[in-house]
Amino acid sequence: MSVASSSAPLAREDQPSAAAAAAAATGPPRRPRVGAIYRWELLKLRAQKRTYLGLGAAFAIPAIFVGSLLTEDGGVDGIPFGRYVRESGLAIPLVALIFGAYWFFPLVTALVAGDIVANEDGNGTLKTILTRSAERWQVFAAKLLAALTYAALALIVFVGVGLVAGGAFWGLHPLTSLSGTTVGVGRGLVLLAGASAAYFLPTIAVCAIALLLSTTTHNSAASVVGTLLISLLMQLLGSINALAFLHPYLLSTQFDAWQGLLREPIDWAPIARSAWVSAAYALPCLAWSFTTFLRRDVTAG
Repeated sequence: MSVASSSAPLAREDQPSAAAAAAAATGPPRRPRVGAIYRWELLKLRAQKRTYLGLGAAFAIPAIFVGSLLTEDGGVDGIPFGRYVRESGLAIPLVALIFGAYWFFPLVTALVAGDIVANEDGNGTLKTILTRSAERWQVFAAKLLAALTYAALALIVFVGVGLVAGGAFWGLHPLTSLSGTTVGVGRGLVLLAGASAAYFLPTIAVCAIALLLSTTTHNSAASVVGTLLISLLMQLLGSINALAFLHPYLLSTQFDAWQGLLREPIDWAPIARSAWVSAAYALPCLAWSFTTFLRRDVTAG
């Protein structure tokens, strides 16, 4: 009996534990996918005040514009579709897009894209994120997608509020195109959606610039202000007649490319140019910020 009792513990020690056996069966822990990290980034954006500040402004600006039209007579002189703002609600979001290109939409985009990496630096959480099981490229991709999602949502709110408010007060009626032809309501809504998509092309480039500054400066304020200054500088260059040869290649010019859709026949040339010019700005910025993010020294904090 003494031999049996002494050999029993040895047998139990030689056998792997249940936890070890389960770990061996399942293998190493699987890394989270980009989709899971992307959803987490969206949850973090929901918890930040600046997210609602930008979306609130995207809601308020067209509403204020409509309110100002209700208190005054006449249209908006010197602006495409400005004379039609009281004839069709379809004109309201189109005029709003023109005004938003000057400073508003670059600022709204930069509020999140310029903060999405730098905020992690300021809070001291970037080191923790980069040392988790997720690959760095996955984290970068998720942050980029989250910033673009926010910009797209802000654009939808901006255009949607203008359309709803304009339709509520002046109705949705046929719209006069830039070529002087009449555009029906159904086709006008389709063209408005296309114009918003074309407007989003340079917005992607602005997002890429803000993300680059956010990644390299490690400072949210510097990233947001820097992006806005770059946008305003391009607006300034676009107003100098002596630099007319540069105008087609300025990012600020691409925010007007959507107007080609509101001609008869549709002028696709400015939209095609906007696509490759915006890519010429966005791709180098994304490559630079991506390389910087991959090489980030987490041991330095």
